[in-house]
Amino acid sequence: MSSLVVAHTRYLLIEQIRVPIGLLASSLFPAISMVAFVVPFAGQDPAGATMATGSLMFFGAMSGAVIGLSIAVAQDRELPWNPYLRTLPAGPLPRFAGRILSTLAVMLVSVIPVLLVSALFTEATITPAKLLLGLGALIVGVVPFMLMGLFIGFVLSAKAAIAVSQLVFFPVAILGGLLLPPQILPEFIQAVSPYVPTRGAAELIWWATTGSSPDTVALVMLAVWTVIAAAAAAWAYRRDEGRRFA
Repeated sequence: MSSLVVAHTRYLLIEQIRVPIGLLASSLFPAISMVAFVVPFAGQDPAGATMATGSLMFFGAMSGAVIGLSIAVAQDRELPWNPYLRTLPAGPLPRFAGRILSTLAVMLVSVIPVLLVSALFTEATITPAKLLLGLGALIVGVVPFMLMGLFIGFVLSAKAAIAVSQLVFFPVAILGGLLLPPQILPEFIQAVSPYVPTRGAAELIWWATTGSSPDTVALVMLAVWTVIAAAAAAWAYRRDEGRRFA
């Protein structure tokens, strides 16, 4: 089974490298945002720059999880090769694990430009241990968004997945405080923010990288959203399989 997971992961990574537009989109936009907004306005504030770096790292990772994964899954479903793979005796685990692992690998690569901008042009400070802890928090925080990407990919066509994933991505990024510090958001957004999964993921990353005290409600809601997204993704997979093989 492990060899099948490795084979699927390798295949999907090669596929991503051959068409790198998704990787470029999820890595360059956060890095450009760092240069345009963080460097001139918060670059000299160590705590603010570190917090902004974590936020924009997660912004890029979430883009790959929601937009990239949903489109990839939807496109796979439209290929004749996909129904054939589902008939093989190995089951869905190798394909699912390969897709998740390849997505995680792409996401970890996509945060490198943001880290480089932060290290070269801001006063952000972090120890190697906190950096590793922050990357671990990023992986934990991105899980519900990968599940959302799977859900969208299994219920919609590729063209519809492009539009819907973007409609989901940008509002929750703004509400979660990824583009602006939560304390300067309008009051009505501050009231809603702890209940969206992006805020919980951001709080986890800020705690790991800056030592700030996380919002308990936001963390609880992150766990709740993860369970909901997992149930939705499982339902969408069974629905898609039933429609194709019933």
